[in-house]
Parts: sequence; structure tokens; C-alpha cells
Amino acid sequence: MRLDVHHTLHETGDTLKSVYFCNSGMISILNVFPDGKSVEVGLVGKEGFVGLPLIAGFRTASNRAISQIKATAFRMDSQVLLSHLELCTSLTRQLQQCSQIAAMEMGQIAACNRLHEVHERLARWLLMCADRVDSNSLTLTQEFLGQMLGTRRSSVTVAAGMLQKAGIINYSRGDVKILDRAQLEITACECYGIMRRQAEEWRSQAREFRSTAHIS
Repeated sequence: MRLDVHHTLHETGDTLKSVYFCNSGMISILNVFPDGKSVEVGLVGKEGFVGLPLIAGFRTASNRAISQIKATAFRMDSQVLLSHLELCTSLTRQLQQCSQIAAMEMGQIAACNRLHEVHERLARWLLMCADRVDSNSLTLTQEFLGQMLGTRRSSVTVAAGMLQKAGIINYSRGDVKILDRAQLEITACECYGIMRRQAEEWRSQAREFRSTAHIS
């Protein structure tokens, strides 16, 4: 199915009737507060899926999931997924691994939003987006970036201006183009490297486990 920009997959408290496996684009996982404000705590691209609570036997969502960029995804009825999990241990294990990586990233992003400067968080976020969409060109408004980073629009304007002045990105009317990825990685806080290394290590361990299990 096709997902337009800002298409809502589920809201906090919704019953999870479907799960989504991204083929392209990106889904943002947001914590929503009683006053309506929201902050991003996770990103899902083609490496993951939307509907993690179902893996643990839960039926409702604890957050909002929306498409940030035009996306395509496979949608599966939650009951169909659950029936397959009972029959396929390898699928269950792989989705559990996705859940663990997502939990690790959520914890790191929460710490990042509390401890690091806006321009560092913006650099980290742009890198995470580029990784998931396999592109250095992104369409993102300042207002939306502010929601994702949990900060004011004016702060995003200043941070984006710093990166643009340094020749790292070009930002014009909601279009962001990464010009110097190496420098963007240097500018980003250490959270990007921590998350990337941990995810790669776990995926390597998972491949080794599957290889060993296949041989035995």
C-alpha cells in the first residue's frame, strides 16, 4: 500500500488491527503528551516493522505512528501475523530481534533529546533518516523537524542554518540535501554511532546464530 506524508498508522491506545512492513520511505514513532505536543522516540524503515507490541502479546499501541515521507508498505492483519508466529519460530525470533533493536534506539534517543544540543541531534536525525531511505535528499519542514526533535521551530532554524553555513547540508523550503555525510557524522552526537554499532553487532550475532542453527 502507499502511504502519503503524515499518514497516521495508529494513535496511542488504538487496537493494533494491522502491522506494516516498509518497502520504502520512513515511519516515525512518537510519544504524545496530554497537551498535544509530541516527540519522536523511534524511526522505522525497511529494516523494521510497525506493530511491535503484538510480538509481546499486547494488543494496543503505546504511541503514534505516522509516515514522515511518502512510503510504501506491506500491510498484514494482526491475527494473521499472530497465527504465523505460532507456526514459524524463525519469524518470531527475527521480529523479536527487531523489537530489541527498536527498544535500544528508543532509549538512546530519549537520552539524546535530554543531553545534546539541537544541531547535534539534528545531524543525528538526518543520518538516521538517510540510512532508512537510502537517499541524501529529504523533504522535511522546520515545524515537522521541531516536533521530531522535541524543540521549537526557531531552534531548528538556527541548527539547520549552522549546518548549512558549514557546507554540510543545503536546506531550502523544506528540502534537505546532505552535501557532506562524513562531516555530518562528525557533527552528530555520539548517539548515532552508538546505535549503529550496537545494531550492526546484534545483526552480526543473529546471522551467526542462524548459520550455526542451520549447520546443526
